[in-house]
Amino acid sequence: MSASSLVAESLWKTIESTLTVTEDQLSILHFLFGKNFESATRIVDQRGVCSTICLDDVSGYLLFSKIFNLFLLIFSLHFLFGKNFERATRIVDQRGVKRISGEPSGRSIFQVVAESQRKEEYFCFPEQYCACYSFFYDIVNRGEQLCCKHQLAARLAAALGTCVNVRVSDEQLALLLVKL
Repeated sequence: MSASSLVAESLWKTIESTLTVTEDQLSILHFLFGKNFESATRIVDQRGVCSTICLDDVSGYLLFSKIFNLFLLIFSLHFLFGKNFERATRIVDQRGVKRISGEPSGRSIFQVVAESQRKEEYFCFPEQYCACYSFFYDIVNRGEQLCCKHQLAARLAAALGTCVNVRVSDEQLALLLVKL
């Protein structure tokens, strides 16, 4: 864990335990995350959720808690996955992830749309395998990435519940898997 993350985590624990945020703490958060922290609070502001974050009441505290935790999660994912995180979020935003489930077994595989002009689709198991070239070249061969953007998109879509769910028979699923 980076020094920035450790400082942010320590600071957040202090905020959680006291249920207050001081100007100094906000300054530290701003220093650690810069414009990203401003953007996160501005996004909440633009949606009309609140004009200022007041921690004196429970709803203000909960709102700040959600913003801060969401920001730390996004910051961490971007740190870990870099460009692949940005690309994966675009795929998820475009509803480019299908979960194909076999009936009655419940086994499933993901089919993820590529960002290319050709809109190719790749089958993947989010934690083990993807049929794309990047998986073989960057992950298996060179070991430079933790996963490809298709695997990450599948995991994000599954976690967010935004997969397009397709149900097929177990026989049809087996035929798809044979093609891998």
